[in-house]
Amino acid sequence: MTQPTMNRRTFVKGGLAASAMAALAACGKKGGDTSAASGSAAEGGTLNYYINNPSAIDPYDLEEDQGMMVGYQLFDALTTYDFTKSELVGLAAESWDVNDAADEFTFHLVKGAKFHDGTTVTSKSFKQGWERILNPNTSTEHASAIGYHLAMVDGYSELSAGEADELKGVTCPDDDTLVVKLSQPYADFPYVCMHPALSPVPDCALEDFDTFFFAPVGNGPFKMDGKWEDGQQINLVRFDDYSYGEKAKLDGIHFNIQKDVQTAYTEFQAGNLDVAQVPTTQLKDAISQYGESEDGYTATTGKEVLTGDELSIYYLMLNVNDEQLKDKDLRHALSLAINRQAICDTVFEGTREPAGGIVPPGIKGYVENEWADSRYDVDAAKKILDEKYPADANGKRNLSIALTYNLDGDHKAVMEMVMADWSALGIETSSNTAEWASILSNTYPNADFQVGRLGWIADYPIMDNFLYPLFVTGGDNNYGQYSNADVDKGLLDARAIASDDDRVAKYQEVDKLIAEDMPVIPLFYYKHQMVCSQRVKSLYMDPQKLCDMSTVELSA
Repeated sequence: MTQPTMNRRTFVKGGLAASAMAALAACGKKGGDTSAASGSAAEGGTLNYYINNPSAIDPYDLEEDQGMMVGYQLFDALTTYDFTKSELVGLAAESWDVNDAADEFTFHLVKGAKFHDGTTVTSKSFKQGWERILNPNTSTEHASAIGYHLAMVDGYSELSAGEADELKGVTCPDDDTLVVKLSQPYADFPYVCMHPALSPVPDCALEDFDTFFFAPVGNGPFKMDGKWEDGQQINLVRFDDYSYGEKAKLDGIHFNIQKDVQTAYTEFQAGNLDVAQVPTTQLKDAISQYGESEDGYTATTGKEVLTGDELSIYYLMLNVNDEQLKDKDLRHALSLAINRQAICDTVFEGTREPAGGIVPPGIKGYVENEWADSRYDVDAAKKILDEKYPADANGKRNLSIALTYNLDGDHKAVMEMVMADWSALGIETSSNTAEWASILSNTYPNADFQVGRLGWIADYPIMDNFLYPLFVTGGDNNYGQYSNADVDKGLLDARAIASDDDRVAKYQEVDKLIAEDMPVIPLFYYKHQMVCSQRVKSLYMDPQKLCDMSTVELSA
């Protein structure tokens, strides 16, 4: 998913014993059990939920969090992750098998499931949905931006280049069986299959792209009520023939499109919204007024502000080929010099958490403060600098660092605090600012920077999603041009390990290798900043900032 950050690639967890059944979990309830605590619940009702205008609600282009929230209600993918139990479970697939090589997966679908138009969901529905994303002829206006999710599937390159008519790695032996052959081992592939963009689509999706784009027909617990009114609203109603679990408790959802967070929060305070994001500067007051969720993720009456950790990180990317930043010791010193807690407290009023590594809390394999030098230790930083870059009589060192960033949001304030910490140690600092689109399309891909700011949000809740795309040699998002043969080998070895625990242990080894090189500087982890009204009896928003609204209950 993207915000003014980035997009990415892959995922880890479930019990993938080689040549054995990998998951036999009950279908439905994407977010896990959200049974309300006390008080009476009203059956039905319509939830009024704030979003910005999304870029898409069709699986063809589901990539940012606003459209993802809508698509998550309309479509059910093969698998889903239950954060309340920390396990990958079946959704449209009731189970799956994996071969010994971890490069072929067989998904067994729930039989007789229905789309919102009454047609049957089959293995062909998944195959054509995935091919629709990759086929360059699907839309005459723009190619899908999320095809990378399928990059490891055999035939990806040929279809996405227009050199083939189908995705040859996906076959359908019968209506209820989907076989996926990968171009290389990837034991975590079932995690990739949880992404809403990889949901099935009915035949009507292939007949009229524009109609489907604004009024998608899915297999999820809610269906469209009319079409997406661009910039205004999206209305959904309960799908009573839902096939993957209990029917939704709500009658419907009114996605109220607002231009910004502050406007939406004002509407919330006026009683016109049930769920909204809280502006950073007003979070403390909101907690005082509405109460804070006990677990950070579940809103109940009187405990309505959600502040749980999200699977995302804000970090500084270092160009390791820069003449100064080639020095690994300097990279460590720069990290040690930054007061992350001060940034979280001053800029974000405590709504962020200092990062002790690149992998955030909530990911299996996360270790608190795994990157030892992702801490604030001015004396340690000064010791390194004094040995290699001694200060002159004026306290200045023969060091200059330029920071590249965009001026949107709070980025300027964050970067100014980073530069102040470095300047205090005698390092000359400067800023290179530009539009975010220009930085992403030109500055970073061309490695035309020393240090640049970046954010990363998990597509799937696994360590691989934070390590492989950011640190493998030549990776699309490895803008700092970091390369370590041991890291590359370790990542590929981990991807081929069938055992969950052994795979995670291998990723942890690789994470330690990366920490020693310090090719990036982790700064802070994101947290929820959402609030629910007293009408909401129970609502769970997971660490990926997604809410399965079929489980939401309103108060009587």
